[in-house]
Order: sequence, then C-alpha cells, then structure tokens
Amino acid sequence: MIRILAENIIIPHEAGRSSEAADTAALSSAAKKITKQFGCEAKNLTIHRKSVDARKKNAIKLVYSVCTDIPLTSDVFESRVDKGFKLYSEACFDVKCGTEKLCGRPVIAGFGPAGIFCALALAERGYRPLVYERGGDVRRRVKAVEHFNMTGELDTATNIQFGAGGAGTFSDGKLTTRINDPLCAYVLKKLVELGAPKDIVTKAKPHIGTDILIKVVEMAEEKLRELGGEVVYNSRIRVVGDDAFVHGEKIEYGVLVLSIGHSARDTYTELISSGYAIEPKAFSVGVRIEHLQSELDRAMLGDFAGDPTIGHAEYALSHRNGDRGVYSFCMCPGGEVVAAASEEGGVVTNGMSRRLRDGTNSNAAIAVSVKHEDYGATPAGAIAFQRELESRAFSAGGKTYAAPMQTVGDFLSGRCGSEPSRIIPTYRNGDVVPWDLRRVLPAFVCNMLDEGLRDFGRKIKGFDASDVPLTGVETRTSAPVRIMRGDDYTAVAHEKIYPCGEGAGYAGGIMSAAIDGLRVARAVIEKYAPLD
Repeated sequence: MIRILAENIIIPHEAGRSSEAADTAALSSAAKKITKQFGCEAKNLTIHRKSVDARKKNAIKLVYSVCTDIPLTSDVFESRVDKGFKLYSEACFDVKCGTEKLCGRPVIAGFGPAGIFCALALAERGYRPLVYERGGDVRRRVKAVEHFNMTGELDTATNIQFGAGGAGTFSDGKLTTRINDPLCAYVLKKLVELGAPKDIVTKAKPHIGTDILIKVVEMAEEKLRELGGEVVYNSRIRVVGDDAFVHGEKIEYGVLVLSIGHSARDTYTELISSGYAIEPKAFSVGVRIEHLQSELDRAMLGDFAGDPTIGHAEYALSHRNGDRGVYSFCMCPGGEVVAAASEEGGVVTNGMSRRLRDGTNSNAAIAVSVKHEDYGATPAGAIAFQRELESRAFSAGGKTYAAPMQTVGDFLSGRCGSEPSRIIPTYRNGDVVPWDLRRVLPAFVCNMLDEGLRDFGRKIKGFDASDVPLTGVETRTSAPVRIMRGDDYTAVAHEKIYPCGEGAGYAGGIMSAAIDGLRVARAVIEKYAPLD
C-alpha cells in the first residue's frame, strides 16, 4: 500500500452548492480517476489542497488535489504513473543532533515567525533556547497599538513592527509563499497544533487572521516554556562584534540567532559599524489602495460574489516597464490599513484583516521596485531612503501621524485636494489628509504607480475609479539589506552568529521566515549536542 496525490481534480462551482458537497464531489471524481488509471480501488481519500480558479468569473472552478492510499508498490506505481499523480510524503522535520559542546544556551534575538520556529525546533530537542524580544508580549502589543491609534503616542519598542509574533501578527496571517519547500506543509501542521484553523492545511491561499494569530503566538510561547525554553520581553539585544548586550549587560551565549525583523534599523546600524558583511537588497515602496469589498467581489466574481464557498475576491497584479516593476502586495480582503510606524517622526502603512475578512473595505499595497542606483547602492543608503519617505509622509500629514491620502482620480490627473467620499480610508479610523503624493514619493515611483493603476484598471473593472483612495507610504515591504552568511548559515567571519529570517534578508512573509528559522535550527542542531 502506498500513499499518492491525485492532482488537478476540477469541480465546476455551482451556486448554492455547499463547500462540503463540492469536497464530496472532488473525492468521488478522484476515486474514479485513480481506478481508471491504476485499475485498483482508492482508500482513505482526503482533501490535500483546494483552490479557486476565478479567471472566468461566470465559470468559476474549484481545483483539488486528493491524498489517497492504493494497493500498489512504489515501483509498480512509477511504471504506470501519468501526469496528475505523484507519490505523497509526510511533512516532517528530521535532523540528527551533533556532538560539539555548546558553551552556553542558544540565544535568539526576536520572537517573530523565524524566531518562534527556530526556538521551538531547538526546544523540542533539548537545547533550552533563550529568546530576547525587544517588544512586549501579544497582549501588551494590542494595548500599545490601540493607544497609538487613539492618541498618536508611539511606543518605539512595542508596536505593529516589534513584539511577540513580529510584524506578521498585525497583518492578515497570510501563509502564501512562492517558495516550494517540503517544510511548508510542516509549518502549516505546526501552526494548527498551536491553534490555527485546520483549513490552512488544505487551502491554496491560507490565512489565519490577526485575531486568531494573536492566540497562536501566545500558544507558541506557552509551548516553548513547557519544553524548557524562555522568552524575555522588552529586551533588545545589541551586537558589538561577537559580543551581545541586553540592558547594557553583556550576555553569554552558545550561539546567537539574529531573527530581528525587517524594521530593526538600529541593529543594522550596529552590525554595519561592527564590520559585518551586509549588502543592500531589492525592496519596494508605494502606497495602500482601498476598494469597497462588495464592489471588488462583483468585479472579480460576478454572479458568485458573496458565495461563502468561494470567499472574497483576492488579486495579485503586476506590470513592468523595462527593469522596473509595480505590483500588488499583501492583499487584505475585508481588512484595514494600519499605522505601522516604529520610529518617531515617520508614517508607515501596512494592511491587516481578521479571520472572517468581513470589513467594508479591501486593501493592498501597490509597490514599485527600488533599484540600487536609486539610493547609492549602500546598506546605509537603503535604510535612509525608506526613512526619508516616512519622514515626508509624516510632515505631509501634519506631524501627528495622520497619513497623506490622494484619490486615484486626482493622482492620475495631477490634481490634489479631493476628500474621501464613497470609500472611507481605514487608516487610524480615517485619520488622513488630502495631499499630493508626488510631493512625498520619488518621481520614478509615481510614474510606475501611474502606469500600474491604469493597467490594473483594465484588468479589474473599477480598480482605478476616480474616488478610490491611496494612502501613503508603504515602505516596509521587506528588509532593505541582507546580513551575509555562509553555507553553514553563520554570519561571514562570525562562526557562532546566525542571521535568520526576513530581518536578515532571507525571507519574505510568515511562511518563508518560519522555514528559514527551521533551517537555521537544523544547522545548529546538526553541529551541536543538546544541553545537559
């Protein structure tokens, strides 16, 4: 008996048919396909992956892959296999412990996705990791974010960027990724064990939702402590050469994992000053765009708008002109634009939505690629480029953390001053100031935004409607630098320091950051023996 995947099982969606009925139809179709191909009965059929093909809005399809057992050997299967079938392998994280002795506990800087998964993997194998997180725990973060939204008083240590769970906690909990790594399935399974909804394992575009993700992070911390690990909050690690300091006191470590997050500019500066090998990397900047979710659903899903089996409309758009691109990023159905500043004197936007995605507006970043020559091709120049745009946005908003906003109609026609009307911006409950975004963003960004909005309007009806609001600025799409490391995952010339995750420049989102955390954990485990 072997376990296989039957892929590309297509079920035309029918109005009024429940998700459970569609799943049943998919399992039946897969069973017939397997019998026809291999001449044997499929057993223990389960849904492995499910996606929605809405490219033709009046002929929407559900696309499945189904996992099943069949009474064949792998050799016989391989001799009969055709396109659409493959052997199934269970997601796992197997690693053999090394023998070198650690001179102290593994220390992890940051408790975002990379830090969490690295810490859990180490703790499960007896390494008792110690995590220092510069921000507060999840509940403290919620209070700090709410306080900032109400008063404009920013806590630079605990905010949407910093604190338990990292920047991803206050997003959508989107788990889509472009990387094709077997560890993706392992991460999804582990998240379910920590309290995430079970459907993330089967959905092609899984998401948890900020409201649920908060609880998942709390469960991760609880699990880590049960396994002998520890998290210390409100404690930023400073790195000077190979030395690490917390609250001015030098700390000892066996290895130091730098999962610092993409907004840790102070740590980047310290590492640059200490001579670490750091290079600028590709990143993007732009604005947040908002549409009424109901209109977006109708434009993209037609008669199936509002169908619970289909869910809400999602888009991924891109446009290129030569070597410059503009694209949608972090699309949040039924969500809100959030104030994501982590430094005083800067306005930063991001997007989030809750599990139900039932807000009035949908939003996404519309971001333009930034090239090395745009900022001088240095790590310091990349950081300064982001910071300058945030400062301009802060000034445009009246230096109160209000955000500059411009309607698409005004932006495309070179005007400014139109107030929001039909679509009310969600940033800090509408705390926006009509402004000319061309006075905030560089010309090359504005030119590509102009091209992109017109192109996207041809692809989705109403996308470039004149009263659609654009709120700026979105600057934290990814880390602007990469902390260089070798094949053993250690920083160049620093054999006990492991750059890790999105903040180190090796990931872009929750999934890839978590996987990089596991890769770093594996490198540590394979080299060192567990602690006594």
